[in-house]
Amino acid sequence: MPQRIPERSEIPVAYTWDPGSVFASEGEWEAALAAVAARIDELAAFRGRLAEGPAVVADFLALASDLLRASGRVGVYTRMFYAVNTLDQAAKARVDRAAAIATRLGAALAFGDPELLAVGAATLARWVDEEPRLAPSAHFFDRLASRAPHVRSAEVEELLRQVGEPFDAAGATHGILANADLRFEPAVDSTGERYEIAQGTINALVTHPDPAVRKSAWGQYADAHLALKNTMASCLSAEVKKNVFAARARRYGSALEAALGPNFIPLEVFHSLIATYKANLPTWHRYWRLRRQALGGGALHVYDTKAPLTTSPLRVPYEQAVEWICEGMAPLGDEYVAAMRRGLSEQRWVDVYPNRGKRAGAFSMGSPGTHPFIMMSYNDDIFGLSTLAHELGHSMHSYYTRATQPYLYAHYGLFLAEVASNFNQALVRAHLLERLRGRDQQIAVIEEAMANFHRYFFIMPTLARFELEIHQRVERGEALTADSMIGLMADLFAEGYGDAVTVDRERVGSTWMQFSTHFYANFYVYQYATGISGAHALARGVLERRADAAERYLAFLKAGGSRYPLDILRGAGVDMASPRPVEETFGVLAGYVERLEALLG
Repeated sequence: MPQRIPERSEIPVAYTWDPGSVFASEGEWEAALAAVAARIDELAAFRGRLAEGPAVVADFLALASDLLRASGRVGVYTRMFYAVNTLDQAAKARVDRAAAIATRLGAALAFGDPELLAVGAATLARWVDEEPRLAPSAHFFDRLASRAPHVRSAEVEELLRQVGEPFDAAGATHGILANADLRFEPAVDSTGERYEIAQGTINALVTHPDPAVRKSAWGQYADAHLALKNTMASCLSAEVKKNVFAARARRYGSALEAALGPNFIPLEVFHSLIATYKANLPTWHRYWRLRRQALGGGALHVYDTKAPLTTSPLRVPYEQAVEWICEGMAPLGDEYVAAMRRGLSEQRWVDVYPNRGKRAGAFSMGSPGTHPFIMMSYNDDIFGLSTLAHELGHSMHSYYTRATQPYLYAHYGLFLAEVASNFNQALVRAHLLERLRGRDQQIAVIEEAMANFHRYFFIMPTLARFELEIHQRVERGEALTADSMIGLMADLFAEGYGDAVTVDRERVGSTWMQFSTHFYANFYVYQYATGISGAHALARGVLERRADAAERYLAFLKAGGSRYPLDILRGAGVDMASPRPVEETFGVLAGYVERLEALLG
């Protein structure tokens, strides 16, 4: 594990993603940006005219799709430079310019929904039959009709979209603080050797075999955030107030309803998830007790929750991870694996290693007309392999959707996205448990599984509970302060850890500060837990070689947003309107705990 974080210029090109596949040069990007800006005014020719007939609507939707596609490519290119070096002010300026164009385009399109709703659902349905170019739009119109009570007048819609960019300032500020301005004191091992902490290395440090490294890295990381707690609290408070305002402006009953409603997810899905999570906390308490015993029976601190349980951690170089992931995904067929391998080995989808200034976390992004791209900070371990498999799930979802669907349905929503990502991890993990038969290897794979479940089935439901409460406090007219949010966060985690884990309330309570993107995506985090549940249900069918399970899963990837999310998942073989997938996935978690108990003796 490197103790010094390299500069961006030191990363070999082969391990960086390829912005040249989007635009060959900055000059080409400038021309594309200018072209989008110049064409936005063409939309004005359709304002007030959508009731004239199906041909006019088809022309409008075609132009809108062309402009949104072009704007998407412009935005992807800028993020490819800024995400990997948040210290690059020129890259930040390009991000801001692309965002400004996207906001202007959104405002120019704002008349569309109100005018189409005024045409009426019955007339639009008739026009779909009359105009061949509108045939793919039937579901789009159905979705629009479902949102009718929450679509405002053209003037109000335009205003709401115009404020989109300034309304995103709180999240952008929190991101800059976390990725560019935070300064971490180094971690120190038991011999006094120092390790540089950054967003790209913190996960490797908190899984280090030396307790001194884990303790100091975890503490220094939390303390750096706590030093800016009031500024970060101000950012998050502004974001929550924005969400509450937007919910009320669109006549929703709550911010939660405003987040789930447009994505056609019933409120019961959220509340059922939280109730099932709370009912299954004893499984987590059992795991913490097992981990405490395995580490010697003394106090188990939060920074020990990812401590290695063997003296032979599984080292996984990046190239090995690629091979194992491709092997694990083989049940989906040669076409899937070949496309994924091309992206990994030839087309430079992945920005692999940590470098100074690289933003926190990992993500997959892209737009129709580009490859899917992955940013991560790979650390040559099984956790990096798992993250790569996760993000490849997103990327392959996008790959198949964009190859199959028109622009109208090229965006499938977060609820479906987290199924695809967790599905890849489930298949690859099952493969590794079959392939790696040594005791320490088995323990390492199960540790990865538990770390993944810890994030998606422990931390994320806890963050979802926190997110719901802070929104409800604002809806009740209460204030959000740094200390009140730290206290709330500490209480929720203490409940989850039970009496087996020693909780440093201030540092554990700072966890919300450490998610500088998730809380700015408006009730995103619960979808990790629903996603891992749907993923394991679908993976089980593929692994058991059930008839058509793989084909139905590939159809799910190709569906994009062409149907309602729950309907797409039912077609693949899982009903997420029921609590059963979440309950069964807690059974999978309990199975890993039992298996680990047996291995540890």
